[in-house]
Formats: sequence, C-alpha cells, structure tokens
Amino acid sequence: MKRFDGTQDYVASADLKVAVNAAVTLRRPLLVKGEPGTGKTVLAREIARAMGAELIEWSIKSTTKAQQGLYEYDAVARLRDGQLGDPRVSDIGNYIRRGKLWEAFTRPSPPVLLIDEIDKADIEFPNDLLQELDRMEFHVYETNETVRAVDRPIVVITSNNEKELPDAFLRRCFFHYLSFPDRETMQAIVEVHFPGIQKILVNRAMDVFYEIREVPGLKKKPSTSELIDWLKLLLHEDMPLDVLQNRDPTKAIPPLAGALLKNEADVMLFERLAFMARRQGR
Repeated sequence: MKRFDGTQDYVASADLKVAVNAAVTLRRPLLVKGEPGTGKTVLAREIARAMGAELIEWSIKSTTKAQQGLYEYDAVARLRDGQLGDPRVSDIGNYIRRGKLWEAFTRPSPPVLLIDEIDKADIEFPNDLLQELDRMEFHVYETNETVRAVDRPIVVITSNNEKELPDAFLRRCFFHYLSFPDRETMQAIVEVHFPGIQKILVNRAMDVFYEIREVPGLKKKPSTSELIDWLKLLLHEDMPLDVLQNRDPTKAIPPLAGALLKNEADVMLFERLAFMARRQGR
C-alpha cells in the first residue's frame, strides 16, 4: 500500500500525513473532525487520488440509517411486480439494492470509502455500523448470503462535531482533529488554488480574514473554502489593493463580505462595531 504524503492540490500538515498512514497501517477507520470548510471531505478524495484507489462516497443525512449502507430490500416493488405477473419476482435478488459498504467490500482492489458527516445521523447510527466495520462483512437475510470484503477498504469518516459519537465507536477509529490552518499553511493553500497570485493582495486579504475570525461573538467563523471564494471574487472584480490596505474601521463590513459572513447576526455584529467606531471617532 502506498503512503500518503499529500498531493499537488492538497496541502497536508505533517500530523495529518502521520494520521492517514497510521490509520491505513492499523487497518482502522480514520475519523476526521474539524470546523466545516477545513477540507475534511476533500481529504478523502485526495487520499484516493494519492493511493490510486477508487473513491466511494456515502453522504450522511439526518434521515440516513445504517442499514442503507449495507443494502435495502424493496418488498413493495416485488409485490407490485408479482401482481403484474413479472417473472423477475422469482429471484429475490432483483429487489436487493446494494449500499455503499457493499460496493466497497466487493471491489477487486481496496477503494477509499468516505462516510461523510456521520454526526448528522441519529446517535445510534455509528453503533449500528460497529460490527460491519470491524469484521468487514455482513449477512443478507433475504438471500441467505454473507458479503465479505475482498480486501479491507480505507475508511475515512468525517464529523463536524455537531454531536458526540459513542465511545465504543471512537475506540475502533484512529482519530485526527483537522486544526484550522495557520497563516503559513493558508498561504500554501492559496498558492495551490491561485498559482502566482500577487503576494501583497494575499497578505492584505488574509489580514482581513484572520481579523474577522478573531472578532468576539462571531456566530460562524469564515472557513478556508470561504477565503478561497472571497479571493476569487476579489480577483474577478479587480479590487484595488488600497480598499483592503486602508480599510476604514467605520465602514460596516469588508468588500464582497457575503463570501465570508454567512448569517444576518454576524453582519449585524459588524455593523454595530462600525457604528461604535464612528461614535468613538467623533
């Protein structure tokens, strides 16, 4: 199995590289937590790319059940076909829909299986997958067959920390918290997305970006992906440097801040701060 050392399009810290390779060596799921927008989902895609493996994505919603990752039996379709005299009803396997784990288990070479945003599901969801992820097999009762992994897939599980995960589940994972990038790492990330971008623009934009993140009471701090979007807009609009360099603190919010501030409470917070700055300047 190849080692993960990041890719040309993904800047991975030394700690992250160690975590990915440790999870692969231990043959345990890699549980990645961190702020939304810090690149957890992209990480799984880049691991697949670096390993030359297929990526299978299972995006979790609040209504997702663990059984859907294994398989689903469509009894209603079989009943309907039986009433219509369809010959397919004689084979129950025609009504078994394979889930993402089934797909991952039966690939001829080990894929990367991404279980994305596991904390969105019901609290019992992780526990319901414990045995299948441990043994890499499950039983299909309708057809009386056992599905076993040809080779253990690389499992990457992401969480935005919206709810606590069960201890029994955590014990079976290798854990890594994806810290928010420091300024040096962020500059490297920006360079990947905008090769040759003007360094003065990046420095001024990052000054504003990190200042916003440090504002007390901010409901949603802007993320890496939002900085990338903001820079893209600044470049597209050909924003003059002095707009960022000599930004007036009495003005409400930075230019094109809709890419950074994503709710009305944070916009109102900045407007109040600007109002206070204007009063103090009188």
